[in-house]
Amino acid sequence: MELHDVWFVLIAVLWTGYFFLEGFDFGVGILTKLLARNRPERRVLINTIGPVWDGNEVWLLTAGGATFAAFPEWYATLFSGFYLPLLVILVCLIVRGVAFEYRAKRPEENWQRNWETAIFWTSLIPAFLWGVAFGNIVRGVKIDQHFEYVGSLGDLFNPYAVLGGLVTLTLFTFHGAVFTALKTVGDIRVRARKLALRVGVVTAVVALGFLLWTQADSGDGKSLVALVVAVVALVAALVANQLGREGWAFALSGLTIVAAVAMLFLSLFPNVMPSTLNGDWSLTVTNASSSPYTLKIMTWLAAIATPLVLLYQGWTYWVFRKRIGTQHIAPDAAGSAAH
Repeated sequence: MELHDVWFVLIAVLWTGYFFLEGFDFGVGILTKLLARNRPERRVLINTIGPVWDGNEVWLLTAGGATFAAFPEWYATLFSGFYLPLLVILVCLIVRGVAFEYRAKRPEENWQRNWETAIFWTSLIPAFLWGVAFGNIVRGVKIDQHFEYVGSLGDLFNPYAVLGGLVTLTLFTFHGAVFTALKTVGDIRVRARKLALRVGVVTAVVALGFLLWTQADSGDGKSLVALVVAVVALVAALVANQLGREGWAFALSGLTIVAAVAMLFLSLFPNVMPSTLNGDWSLTVTNASSSPYTLKIMTWLAAIATPLVLLYQGWTYWVFRKRIGTQHIAPDAAGSAAH
């Protein structure tokens, strides 16, 4: 296996990790409006992700940096062609981080409610737009002979990509509901399981349609295996959720995300960004990659740094592993920041 193939796999792993972790992160943010009934419950939801949300975003920064270094042509075409949607995602992530920190800076109810609304929308919008972006990457976009995107913004919101956005939106919400059931106690835990069932059924319908469309359009035997794993895992997650086995439900909803993202990258390889104008103008792991020397240096650095990052993030989740509920929220602290 060539180094550019290795880095294609590593970038796929980074995006998979990001969607697994930030998926429930976004889902919990969406649930602050769909599940929480009052300020203490919203505080509980925010506190479930308070210690980890910023660490989850490290996976996005690493995935973007790895793409820039390993496949500069891919990075350039992607970020220039998808400029506006990616800018919206970036602004949402910035505002979302500010909302977590500033929500409790003042005690006024309007102040806190406005920041909570910001958390909801800045979780929902990226959850949808990431699916749109990856739908277009897999389906292909209008790339000319100079590897430049020549389509319009409207071209990015085609039926396949919009369906992909609905898949990530519903799947992340389901993942977040299962995570909430795993991390909370009391009535909010029970309601999270009930909501997870309803959202999970919707997710199963839209995800099956999207994955079958992907398989029919660009899939092969390997992607078919990933499709089957994703579908079976999602059904099993719904069953585990109904049985009250939250740990298994969360692991299986995570496996659904892992298998679905793996299917997209398996369908994409050896392309990294297909051209719908001419197959010869597609960006591939070969013509979009950096030099072998650059990839070799990156491989050594990744081998040293990756285990350290994984150990630190794993330790963070272990430290904040306990369940919480409204009884853990002091009345005078109902508006304080999540730490």
